[in-house]
Amino acid sequence: MNSGTSTTKADRLLLSVFVLTGVCLQTASAAAQEKVAAKTPVGQFFTLTSPIDDAVVSQLTSTGLELQARAVREDRDAVLVLEIPSGSSQFGRIYDVATFLTSARLSRVRTVAWLPASVEGFPAILALACHEIVAHPETELGNIGRGEALSADERSFVLGLVDRRRNVRLSRGIAIAMMDPASSLIRVTLEDIGGSSQKRFVTSEELRALQDQNVVISETQVIKETGSPGLFNALDAEKGGFLISKTVKDRSEVAVAFNLPRESLRETSSDGKVAIPRVIAVHGVVNAVLGEFVEREMRNAIADRKNTLIFDIDSPGGDKDIAEHLALAISELDSAKITTVAWIRKGAFSGGALIAFGCDRILMHPEAQIGDIGVIALTEPGGQFERAPEKIVSPFLQFAATIAKRKNRPPALLQAMIDRDLEVFQVTHKTNGRVTWMSDVEIQASAEEWVRGPLVPESRKGLLLTVTGTRAHELTLAEEPCQDMNEVRTRLGISERADMTPAQSTWVDALLVLLNSHLGGFTLMTLGILCLYIEAHVPSGLFAILSALFFSLFFWSRFLGGTAGTLELVLFLLGLGLLALEIFVIPGFGVFGISGILLTLASLVMASHTFAGMTATESFEESMGTLGSLVGAMVTVIAVAVMLNRFLPSIPFLNRLILTPPGFVAADTDGPVLKPDLLSGSPPLGDVPVGTSGVTASTLRPSGKALFGDLYLDVVSDGAYIDHGVPVEVIRVAGNRIIVRAKATSGVS
Repeated sequence: MNSGTSTTKADRLLLSVFVLTGVCLQTASAAAQEKVAAKTPVGQFFTLTSPIDDAVVSQLTSTGLELQARAVREDRDAVLVLEIPSGSSQFGRIYDVATFLTSARLSRVRTVAWLPASVEGFPAILALACHEIVAHPETELGNIGRGEALSADERSFVLGLVDRRRNVRLSRGIAIAMMDPASSLIRVTLEDIGGSSQKRFVTSEELRALQDQNVVISETQVIKETGSPGLFNALDAEKGGFLISKTVKDRSEVAVAFNLPRESLRETSSDGKVAIPRVIAVHGVVNAVLGEFVEREMRNAIADRKNTLIFDIDSPGGDKDIAEHLALAISELDSAKITTVAWIRKGAFSGGALIAFGCDRILMHPEAQIGDIGVIALTEPGGQFERAPEKIVSPFLQFAATIAKRKNRPPALLQAMIDRDLEVFQVTHKTNGRVTWMSDVEIQASAEEWVRGPLVPESRKGLLLTVTGTRAHELTLAEEPCQDMNEVRTRLGISERADMTPAQSTWVDALLVLLNSHLGGFTLMTLGILCLYIEAHVPSGLFAILSALFFSLFFWSRFLGGTAGTLELVLFLLGLGLLALEIFVIPGFGVFGISGILLTLASLVMASHTFAGMTATESFEESMGTLGSLVGAMVTVIAVAVMLNRFLPSIPFLNRLILTPPGFVAADTDGPVLKPDLLSGSPPLGDVPVGTSGVTASTLRPSGKALFGDLYLDVVSDGAYIDHGVPVEVIRVAGNRIIVRAKATSGVS
């Protein structure tokens, strides 16, 4: 029994040792995996186009700087694989790219030249500027001068790249052989006192210098003869131990060779399109005037085929709804066709910051600030501002998250600018080591994929997150800061000849907002119709001009407001033409008159709204709103017409434009009047028999006055225009209308 007990205890002890060992091994394995994952480099492929232009240089600069920032942020190495195509480019562009690739700005980035095809001429210099060169086995590299020696300045620049010893498989001799056909390239084996050997690639001049120094040379092999172009096969160079470090067949093998993730194969846009900019100033408070101005400039820029919209933002904020609408409109532009850029020189707060986050790219001055998008509301007219209620803040937080995801920015950082109680933490992905920023809720919802790190200090409770340009770049909210607009121009690859003058809001924009409002539209329509009515009764021409002016202002404001086009104007003019045809040519009122009214009404309704993106209900409501304004304008015109008919002859200015019938006296006049018994009686209209002759006392257009004996009466022509002093006769009497026509005889003197 004792022996059995001892055996059982021993078994249990042994089992415990095995379990403990397994746990330790599992823990060590997991730690090792995390360590390996953390060392996985950040990678990005970039394909150059031929010829290299400003746009390519700009795109490469942005890609390289973003890769550098990510490497520093995540404390990982970075690899930029530069695919160099065959072709030709100017030396100046090659100089710019090579200088950038070898600058301290890419201190954490290892550059790799990938040659899927043979490369000759100046583009070969870019391969020499990289840390390594990988190529397809059948490609060739060299012949930089294309059969001719480079100039002294060009040669000096290339040798300067070589002297930095970035590529251990590159030497001055190899570079000279690639630049000068008259030089030769020789591989020599040097022996030291200890018996070890070393291979070098030198020119014939360098070989003679070594021999003069009594260096022991055990072997020499000519790689390039004098007079032949310095063009080297990739496979031969790899085997020979110079220039090429690896030969691969495609870019997927390049990714495997440098342990790059597959997502690195997806390139950022580098189509080489020329940047055609339009700069739009978003300065001051975000209000209706600024909102209309920005939207109009965006439409004009797109119509002018601009592909780079730069929003020069310097704003303390303003109306939340207008800023939200602008941010959404900017974010919905097709990034493949139009690049939107926010340039912040001083500060973008509240609504200004929201507009900036709707852009594809954000460039800031290092000391500029962005953030503080807190929503406040006015308690009552004339009351105090306080934090907006939750029913307003919650949807706004969701909107901010949508904008952030659409533009690949951490949503939590934008939400921390809105919610002062939201804390944001730096997090690291367990498998690939990627670093980003999340709130506690997002971390918990990630199924433990992210490891929580330190708190972002600017998001402490009680603070609305606000950061400088430098800090915004560290948090991936913006790109590397720029000092001024010239640096912005360079970063975006914009030609120096391109106009970068910002379009700014003026008093005209305030006028457009006023005219495009419901009150402005109602007023213009009312005044336009009223002037037409007065012109019909007071044929002076002045009111016709005023009516044309009011309707011109109506359509002008709608044109610039984006709701009217050529169709609406054509329909309006066609409607007026049909009405004129009905009034002046065709007697009575029928198809032409009704069609004219319908076309005029339709044009005014269509000019007031775009109806794009609206549901059927919304379109109906908008149409009814405009029709309501039209009905209100007509009611106003009728009311004014009744007053004019009664008081028109007594209005000081207008009474000189109309012919006042004898015997009319203003009710409030103090002047002398004729005795009523001296005035001719005014018989009923029905007492004027058909066929009665008279003379026009005013021009009939078609209405006016005619003299029948000593009696002045209101008459209407049968449709034709009748001048003053023309004999007429009554052809019929319809109600209170006397219809006349000109006699066939000539006019009386």
